[in-house]
Amino acid sequence: MPGRPQTQIFLASTLYGAATLAAALDAGCFPPAGRRLLVISNNAAVPETTPALDTMPGFDRVRGRFDGVVSWNEAIRPFHPGGWSPRADDVPLWERYLRLLWDLGEDRIALVVESIQVSPALALAQLFPEAPLDVYADGLMSYGPTRNKLDPLIGTRIGRLLHLDLVPGLTPLLLTEFGVAPQTVPTGAFTEVLDELADASGELDVPEGGALLLGQYLSALGILTPQEEEELHVRMVRGAVGRGHRAVVFKPHPSAPARWSHLLEREAAALGVELTVLERPVPAEVLYRRMRPALVVGCFSTALLTAATFYGLPTARTGTGLLLERLTPYQNSNRVPVTLVDALVPGLTADDDTHRPATADAPDIGGLVTAVGYAMQHQIHPGLRPAAERYLAAHLDEHTWRYFKRRRLTALALPGALPAQLSFIPRNAAVRRVARRARAVRRRLRKRAVTG
Repeated sequence: MPGRPQTQIFLASTLYGAATLAAALDAGCFPPAGRRLLVISNNAAVPETTPALDTMPGFDRVRGRFDGVVSWNEAIRPFHPGGWSPRADDVPLWERYLRLLWDLGEDRIALVVESIQVSPALALAQLFPEAPLDVYADGLMSYGPTRNKLDPLIGTRIGRLLHLDLVPGLTPLLLTEFGVAPQTVPTGAFTEVLDELADASGELDVPEGGALLLGQYLSALGILTPQEEEELHVRMVRGAVGRGHRAVVFKPHPSAPARWSHLLEREAAALGVELTVLERPVPAEVLYRRMRPALVVGCFSTALLTAATFYGLPTARTGTGLLLERLTPYQNSNRVPVTLVDALVPGLTADDDTHRPATADAPDIGGLVTAVGYAMQHQIHPGLRPAAERYLAAHLDEHTWRYFKRRRLTALALPGALPAQLSFIPRNAAVRRVARRARAVRRRLRKRAVTG
């Protein structure tokens, strides 16, 4: 009934995401509601050993935008937020349970969630099947395609994609298969919230200026081995020192093992530089204001783009070439973030920029992301094929090949798949039929060999 009050439920798993929601609320991106409830989720592999969002420095400044804060982990215990979703037959039971637990009564529900393709956002959307959805994206993944095919019963409920303007002029590709309209969260509102977090973060024992190194826990994603990630952080230190910095601050990922910091300390001592390892779990953007670093170094962290775009700080990247090679399958949702950082952020050392021509023009970022996005999810975005073909035909060269795989281009019959004189073959229906039959025969022979 339209006369029922409405409760807006916001889901957040990071302080950065909560700050994005606070900025959107401050900017008037949401209509008035009878009640606003923030649901916090700890998605760490072992949530019991990782600080919850509401215990982090500065969270109290964000809390004031909401009428209440509840824990998703507590609501579904003992299940893990990242691995649980309700069975279809249990949805009515779970919805009644949450309405009772969170004192929702018979209120109309509106949901605002992050990462709708996976739980906990997907699970929450399933538990309130009549609730309209807004999705907010607090990182570079918003510029890439939806990572997998989303159930139309979920996708058609989504009204907007709220996102930060990390790459001005670039339109997000996420959820466009459902005609979802992107809406930018004003940069000024976001930086004002970050200023609040900086004021509330307490004493930070970090030197002013110097180089800030952003750690990422890539081995947890299976992209790098722990040893390779340690070496990546060591290269960050060496690169910063090579640029003349004598004071270096390392901000580790919250889930990173302590031994990585010890390795960096030994390397810094050998190089004769002052190294500070930041142990407090504050967003990198807090350090941008409190420390005002002379250089921000990372691999493909979203914070590299916030540093450059929102704060005008010098940035440098390292390791993106290796990641572009390692990301598997090609559809890996980290591919667009890595591609954007590799194309837009200068390399830390000359070795990081070997793929760039000596006189590089400004890259066609829109065309590049469209081509990569189509190659990643051609079934979800078949309408992007003409634009992808135009980009590849005009721009695929020794400098841009790193963003594509010949095997992927061949599978999709895109420019670059085969030498020009043989380019007709993937489009030839007769050749494709023969190839399919050959693959079928090969599969049958393998099956006989196994069973025999």
